[in-house]
Amino acid sequence: MSTAGRGLHGHVLDTLGPEITAGDYPPGSVLRTDELAQRFDVSRSVMREAVRVLESMYLVESRRRVGVTVRPKSEWNVYDPQVIRWRLAGADRPGQLRSLTVLRSAIEPVAAGLAARHATARQCAELTECALGMVAHSRGHKLEGYLLHDVAFHRVILEASGNEMFARLGDVVAEVLTGRTQHDVMFEDPDPAAVTLHVQVAEAVRAKDAARAEELTRRITVGALQELDILAP
Repeated sequence: MSTAGRGLHGHVLDTLGPEITAGDYPPGSVLRTDELAQRFDVSRSVMREAVRVLESMYLVESRRRVGVTVRPKSEWNVYDPQVIRWRLAGADRPGQLRSLTVLRSAIEPVAAGLAARHATARQCAELTECALGMVAHSRGHKLEGYLLHDVAFHRVILEASGNEMFARLGDVVAEVLTGRTQHDVMFEDPDPAAVTLHVQVAEAVRAKDAARAEELTRRITVGALQELDILAP
């Protein structure tokens, strides 16, 4: 959601959230809402709304007569798309990208195998459309267009698995794919082999070949990890 859409507290979050996730405020740090309200030139009610959002992400906790305390990283909601976005914008981007890509490598191949068993005709058509869109945008430095189709492709795979837990990871996968593009952790043109693999996954899902869909998707995630070794060591 854009800052404008979230109002004044969005402006506060867009600064304070990245500062917390970057470690500018170590765990145990106490933030005073009145001091923060002065810093951001907002009312205390706006500041309290921002704090409530940070609390919902488990980045901070509020205590009477203590203030707003920064929680340890181990307690953060690391699956929250906004937390992922903030962490990808910080100094630990390589570590966050690797962590998310390893998660993908554990989940997406299994999801693709399930999708080959459960995908509807509509979902199969969507996968093919997304894969062809990736092909069309894979040359000529069209990474933004490529990203749209790439994100949509992986969302369909997760949803078509028929597993609601996998489906809910669509936003997480979208953030890591978007982060790679926005922070230039991508080649100027996507790897042709990876593009071809997406087309082949769509074909395997449509053919209901679960073993092939799983293996091809595993090759996609392995390739993504290998790209990180080069672009974000």
